[in-house]
Parts: sequence; structure tokens; C-alpha cells
Amino acid sequence: MMAGENEYGLGEDAAPVEMLAALFEARGWPFKSLSDDEILGEIQGSWTKYQLRGIWRREDHVLQLLCLPDIRVSDDKLRYAYELLAMVNEQMWLGHFDIWSNGNVLLYRHGAMLGADGMLGLDQAQALVETAVEECDRFYPAFQFVLWGDKAPRAALDSALVDAAGEA
Repeated sequence: MMAGENEYGLGEDAAPVEMLAALFEARGWPFKSLSDDEILGEIQGSWTKYQLRGIWRREDHVLQLLCLPDIRVSDDKLRYAYELLAMVNEQMWLGHFDIWSNGNVLLYRHGAMLGADGMLGLDQAQALVETAVEECDRFYPAFQFVLWGDKAPRAALDSALVDAAGEA
């Protein structure tokens, strides 16, 4: 390791997609760079595998991180999913959950504003990825309870949060 490099062979800061690629590679997570501004990876969470997509918007200095738990919401459950979504988002400090109108896909989304130099630090990259996976893991059971267990949104959220608090 050269002076000024981190354990991933990059300097203290790097271009966002480059830093995410180095992090994914070091952790052994499969990924592919779709362009200089977009990366797609896969991470095993507690409940399922998550597709993680990083999209760099140079003009805004914003790195958007999307985490998709591979949940599609059927039209008949959409109303309940949106009700749960509103309650879940009230619990969030960073990022939020959405349902994409194209395909009714559930996703976690967080936009991180980077400095004018457009560089991403290793600590920030790790925190962004870990937060995305942790939030998806935390609320995945609630969405399952509503979509497949026919629980009411409030009951589903309460059950999921009690279960999560009880995990060691």
C-alpha cells in the first residue's frame, strides 16, 4: 500500500463509482460498472439478496444509491404498500423507500451530496452501502407481512420492528 492509499488501493477519496467498485471488489460482492457514472452490484442481506445501484450525477454532485430487495407490489396490494411506505419513511433518518410506478418495484433510495470536487471517501462509501442494506433488512419483514401475509400495514410494521429489536 502506497502512502495516501486506503486498503482498497485508492487514495483517501476517489470518483464515486470507482470507490464503490473498489469497495465491492474488496468485499467480494459481484458487480459491474455500467458506465463511468453507474455501477450495479449484489449484496446478500439478512433476508434476501439486494441489487445495489450507484448513479453519479456530475452536474449536481450527487451520488444516488438505490437498493432493491426484489419485491414487486401487485396492483391489489398497492394501496396497503403505500400506506406502509408512509409509516416506514417516518422511521427513516437517511434515505427513503419508494415504489417505482414502472413495474411497481419497491426500492430504497438515498441521494448523497458530495463536495465540489465530486469525490467519495471510503468511510462515506461504506456508510452509504451499509445504511442501505440495514434499512432494507429492517423493513423487509414488514413489506412481506403486508404483501404475502395479508397483515394490516400498522400491524406489519409493529411486528417487524418488534422482531428486529429482539434480534441479537
